[in-house]
Amino acid sequence: MKRTKIVDIFNPELIGSDVCVKGWVRTRRGNKNVQFVALNDGSTIKNIQIVFDLTKFSEEELKPITTGASIHVDGKLVESQGKGQTAEIQAEKLEIYGTADPNEYPLQKKGHTLEFLREKAHLRPRTNTFSAVLRVRNALAFAIHKFFNEKGFVYLNTPLITSSDCEGAGAMFQVTTLNLNDLPKTEDGKVDYSKDFFGKPASLTVSGQLEGELGATALGAIYTFGPTFRAENSNTPRHLSEFWMIEPEMAFYDITDNMELAEEFIKYCISYALEHAKDDIEFLSNMYDKELIDRLKSVINTEFVRLTYTEGVKILEESGHKFEFPVFWGADLQSEHERFLVEEHFKKPVILTDYPKEIKAFYMKQNTDGKTVRAMDVLFPKIGEIIGGSEREESYEKLSKRIEELNIPMKDMWWYLDTRRFGTVPHSGFGLGFERLVLFVTGMTNIRDVIPFPRTPNNCEF
Repeated sequence: MKRTKIVDIFNPELIGSDVCVKGWVRTRRGNKNVQFVALNDGSTIKNIQIVFDLTKFSEEELKPITTGASIHVDGKLVESQGKGQTAEIQAEKLEIYGTADPNEYPLQKKGHTLEFLREKAHLRPRTNTFSAVLRVRNALAFAIHKFFNEKGFVYLNTPLITSSDCEGAGAMFQVTTLNLNDLPKTEDGKVDYSKDFFGKPASLTVSGQLEGELGATALGAIYTFGPTFRAENSNTPRHLSEFWMIEPEMAFYDITDNMELAEEFIKYCISYALEHAKDDIEFLSNMYDKELIDRLKSVINTEFVRLTYTEGVKILEESGHKFEFPVFWGADLQSEHERFLVEEHFKKPVILTDYPKEIKAFYMKQNTDGKTVRAMDVLFPKIGEIIGGSEREESYEKLSKRIEELNIPMKDMWWYLDTRRFGTVPHSGFGLGFERLVLFVTGMTNIRDVIPFPRTPNNCEF
């Protein structure tokens, strides 16, 4: 008999038919006449109840069915007599695939802390919380590809290993095949990278943006969606050393086009998740954050505020609020400042624009005031910055001058400057940290809980 996934088993048309289910046991209870097993196969947050009549099955046969065991059951799907489920399976045939010793299996039927489950990241997807989070993550990933595909963007795979000169880039992981116990040295005592695999220093990428710009200036509009790496020693609930980024880059887009795309994109993703991962979001809302669904709907149904950095700083300075970090024009806004604007002042998402050039990246287009750049950050409740982007500087002269001012080692970046030498165009783009989006949509509070296997300082398990 062909297996039916549990997500499909609750179809009323199947009532009365013979079915085959396979999955992992969540719980088992009962008495000397009948035993009830809750089975889950990962396809849905819902379990299917399987009823074992003890006139058909012996105690000995059922003994291995403990929490965590995997089984295959054939039986008849009937309307359920009990509360909480519409259908159940009357078991006819049982096969046990794998047992789970109750004395050793760590996910017994009780509440586990999220901290405990991080230590069991290889098993935590079997819990309701993490299976729900990972299905929401999957829905969002699909929505991202769907959104850009429908808009005619080209999905561009940018490199994970980059040879852009890594000098002074403290936040990059180095990639090398050199023997670290016996490093080749040059005459002046430095590491001789000419003997390394790529013949020069190489690192894991912190962003696909620069290569993305190359794609946009040929294909019109591209997006990347892949892992990025930051070697920052940040032990916060908002930072990972390995995370996923979505980075669209668009030729002929100015800062306004960029903001409109960012707002449309994020609303599309949240709407898609609410529609296609409804049960999981409802479960997470009930368990962790009762206001989650209302907050998600409010983001979809509201127009984001457009606000300049200068106006934002003025609001913060005049608020009378005591911030941990001082606010002044020229300060890099912290999460507490961003959240104040979103949660306390406007009570809706904010797109902050026109930041001081000193606190933003070299490639952002400068405004005519000589002080600010055409940057834009999308700020969300509970999260702070969720998207960062800008109109890019298309002038070769201005970009070269800015690179010199900042003493950026660009000898390996000639290819990036070439896009400004040959047929340069106005263009824009932004980056969305995927895990921060998943964090917002699931209502979880720690970014380590929205990626299957988190990579953080001193943690590279699994």
